[in-house]
Amino acid sequence: MFRRREPIPFAFLADADRFRSNVAPPPRRRASAGELAGRVLLGMTIVAGLVGSVLLGLPALSADQPPAQVHHSEAQQSTDGGR
Repeated sequence: MFRRREPIPFAFLADADRFRSNVAPPPRRRASAGELAGRVLLGMTIVAGLVGSVLLGLPALSADQPPAQVHHSEAQQSTDGGR
C-alpha cells in the first residue's frame, strides 16, 4: 500500500563549503552625488512628515484642556422659547 521511499542524500550540502569559487565579485559601484542627494531629501521628507504629524496630533491627544467653546445648535435655541 505505502511504498517506502529511499532517503535523499544531503551530502552535497556538506560538500558545498569545499567548492568555493576563487573569482571575486566586482566591487560595488559608488553612489553618485545626485543619488546621495536624493536619498538625503527622501529621508528628510519622511522625518519631516512624521514630526509634522506628531505636532498636528498633539492637541488632539491632550485631554487636560477644557473645550474652548460650547456650541449650541439652532434647533435648541428655537425650542427655548426665545430666551
